Amino acid sequence: MSLTRDAVPSEHSDPPTLLREIQVGTTAVTLLGTAHVSRSSAEQVAHELGSRSYQAVAVELCPSRYEALANPEQLAKLDLMQVIRQGKASMVMANLAMAAYQQRLGEQLDIEPGAEMRTAIDQAKQHDLPVILIDREIGTTLKRTAHNLSWWRRALLFTGLMTSLISREEVHEEDIEHLKEGDVLETTFAEFAHDRRDLYQPLIAERDRYMGARLREAVAEHPGRPILAVVGAGHLDGIARHLGDTDDPATARRELESIPKKSRWPRLIPWLIAAAVLIGFYVGFSRNPDLGWQLVRDWILINGGLSALGALCAAAHPLTILTAFAAAPLTSLNPTVGAGMVTAATELWLRRPRVGDFSNLRHDTTKLRGWWRNRVSRTLLVFLFSTLGSAIGTYLAGFLIYDRLSA
Repeated sequence: MSLTRDAVPSEHSDPPTLLREIQVGTTAVTLLGTAHVSRSSAEQVAHELGSRSYQAVAVELCPSRYEALANPEQLAKLDLMQVIRQGKASMVMANLAMAAYQQRLGEQLDIEPGAEMRTAIDQAKQHDLPVILIDREIGTTLKRTAHNLSWWRRALLFTGLMTSLISREEVHEEDIEHLKEGDVLETTFAEFAHDRRDLYQPLIAERDRYMGARLREAVAEHPGRPILAVVGAGHLDGIARHLGDTDDPATARRELESIPKKSRWPRLIPWLIAAAVLIGFYVGFSRNPDLGWQLVRDWILINGGLSALGALCAAAHPLTILTAFAAAPLTSLNPTVGAGMVTAATELWLRRPRVGDFSNLRHDTTKLRGWWRNRVSRTLLVFLFSTLGSAIGTYLAGFLIYDRLSA
């Protein structure tokens, strides 16, 4: 592997284009570093593709992000109930929050987020060149990131993502160029994290290695054919380094695509809590029926009340709020069904999202009030807030029950 060009200035850009040409066997791989929300980066991609004879184009996209970029109307086919049933609601909300963060910057600069990737894809199609997706699935990256954090850090990070939508700070185009010092995912998350060491490994280092492996696979598939790889400039050093790895790229890729196994203990905790509450009821009724009914009332009022309060905060339909109050005390004793699943299903039945809600989802979620106005994002909020209220109510009511029993 040899480095033949680095940071070559472009007549169309200021600051200079970040280019690295690396020889991998008989194939020249050129890495073009870009900012993901930048007009000059899109221009640089078009200029580079027009100035040299590349025979393949690689982009820092995973299949799902490519699909979202190439077919934005696919969002209208989102099955909300399936998303919630599969436990992906929080991930979808995180994705929407990150997309909203980029969209807000793009709207301020009057440029579409991911314009440089779209330019690379469009130019490749015009020249009948293969497009190679080299980034890891964003869902896998988020899951591996969550696995790397404590539950408290995960909650803090997710809360930070959501509350970032309140910020109305204007960002100027020259400031966007500073994104070239890092990666868009890292930049987004770093805004809410004081210590980035636990984020760097899954968000940056692993993806550097993954994209290096994917490019080595592409070299094997297209030997001798010059490849242009359009990536975030924060990945240049890492990808360049991993292009010199000697391990099997397919093995490295599969390793980085694996989801770490969850510990069994966290999955047992809800069952242990439910068992403890039921034992508390049994003890209470054994001592005195009045005490037993008092414990049941405490459980219903606290658990159901806080879940209903969460639904209310999400601006749920009045019947959804009543459903939260009735369902939470029962679902908390049956961990296979969450309160949020019941309330989200009720909200979907009462206020089914319209086609326009899906079409406007990306735009609406750039503003805090838009999350409550759009029926799709509001349903996700109903799920989240009623689940959170029920979880808090479970612990508070549980402690109160055992406080009464020990009195």
